[in-house]
Amino acid sequence: MGLQDVQSFNEIYGTTNNPWDHGRTPGGSSGGSAAALAAGFGALSIGSDIAGSLRTPAHFCGVYGHKPTLGLAANRGMVPPPAPALPADLDLAVVGPMARIARDLTLLLDVMAGPDPLTLGVAHDLTLPPARHERLCDFRVLVLDEHPLIPTGFAVRAGVNRVADALADGGARVERHSPLLPDLAEAAMLYTQLLFSGSIARFPVEAYEQLRTRAAGLSADDQSLDAARLRGMVFSHRDWMEANNRRELHRHGWRQLFAEFDAVVCPITPTPAFPHDHNPTLEERRIDIDGVEYPYFDQLVWAGLATMPGLPATAIPAGRSPEGLPVGVQLIGPMFEDRTPLRLAELLEQKIGGFQAPK
Repeated sequence: MGLQDVQSFNEIYGTTNNPWDHGRTPGGSSGGSAAALAAGFGALSIGSDIAGSLRTPAHFCGVYGHKPTLGLAANRGMVPPPAPALPADLDLAVVGPMARIARDLTLLLDVMAGPDPLTLGVAHDLTLPPARHERLCDFRVLVLDEHPLIPTGFAVRAGVNRVADALADGGARVERHSPLLPDLAEAAMLYTQLLFSGSIARFPVEAYEQLRTRAAGLSADDQSLDAARLRGMVFSHRDWMEANNRRELHRHGWRQLFAEFDAVVCPITPTPAFPHDHNPTLEERRIDIDGVEYPYFDQLVWAGLATMPGLPATAIPAGRSPEGLPVGVQLIGPMFEDRTPLRLAELLEQKIGGFQAPK
């Protein structure tokens, strides 16, 4: 389907296992970075993120990760090129830091952040604003654990609630609902279409024509995420422009929300790490949420909440599942105010603890 995976495996290097349970995935596509951190191979790593590829591995392996604001760090060289790396202005995709300690995310982000010296760096310098607050009691936080398109598993919901309780205990203002929150279902559909529209350029013409035929056969009433994926893959330029305009409306909505809140706490995926699933037919894969199966790629909607508008999001450890697997949550912050969720991550690390090595 043209998308990289929520897992980490290929025919050349084999399968990357989760250090906590070798029968489960460490996440993907930056699963190797998260697994190496959790296993103690190093103190810092780098990942990319377009569909949670940095945050999901952090969540599955019990480490920290930060998806920067879109465009904050140059993407040039992110993928080994067949020729000298050229400047890349990718939609949705970012590169960011991963670490075992929250404050190390800021150290590495300070090294990575800034415009590409071949393009905007010729004329622009970067100065990130400081965190909005230094004390936990000053933060205003919206907590979400329900999505209209997919349920949240028990273990992840417990992790979100653990963070919410820690925030409240530390004196932060915690809310569970806000009329300012952009529509989650519309955001998920829009994210899905934008994500898959960017994958199609690599497809052979014959495969693209087959997809167009399939998309033309969809009922207008079919508003499933599966249908959104298929429609996105055959987007015209006009379709993309219309979707991009709707994205700007969502960005405006987020600006209004972040005038009242400093961060949003929510899941990264609905479940902890799941068993390896290498079925080459991606449409046949399923994700098990508390005993009920759902389409595999539906689990991306929480990651897409921050990705679609380009917001910064910090993945933090938030406890363990009943099976002993790591559970993480994400702290979404205002655009270009990356230091705010990063600071909140540091404060929560002091409150609830952070990385623990697998045994």
